[in-house]
Amino acid sequence: MELRVGIGVDAHALEEGVPLVLGGVPIEYPRGLAGHSDGDVVVHALIDALLGAANLGDIGSLFPSADEQYRGASSLDLLWEAYREVREAGWELVNADCVLVGEEPRIGEIRDEMGERLASALGVETGCVTVRATTTDGLGFTGRREGLAAHAVALLRR
Repeated sequence: MELRVGIGVDAHALEEGVPLVLGGVPIEYPRGLAGHSDGDVVVHALIDALLGAANLGDIGSLFPSADEQYRGASSLDLLWEAYREVREAGWELVNADCVLVGEEPRIGEIRDEMGERLASALGVETGCVTVRATTTDGLGFTGRREGLAAHAVALLRR
């Protein structure tokens, strides 16, 4: 059995008047993530982890921000499309782990829902995708509450 690991990282600035979506879950928060699509850093990091493990490029090559068809797109739809490419290349997800980096919002009460939405978009069992969070203890742009970041790792098997 052939295994591959991919790592994804994404970051976006927080902006007034933009809805916040994290891990596919809309969240009541005064600011959202600025981005060409819905700016969901958790999903974007996961997409890059999947594409990287399958050696299929990155989110920018598959969904260029210059392409207007992706403006405001649901990142869950992009995740489904990216994973379709991964499956067509002969790979399937073993598991993925996603970490949101930011001081707030706190996601403890909805992280299981995030994992469920990500797994559903991928068409895999819920336990295959986890979502966690950490702070930077006030350091950097996430610590100053200027934006959010996410890291993801995905394990694929042929």
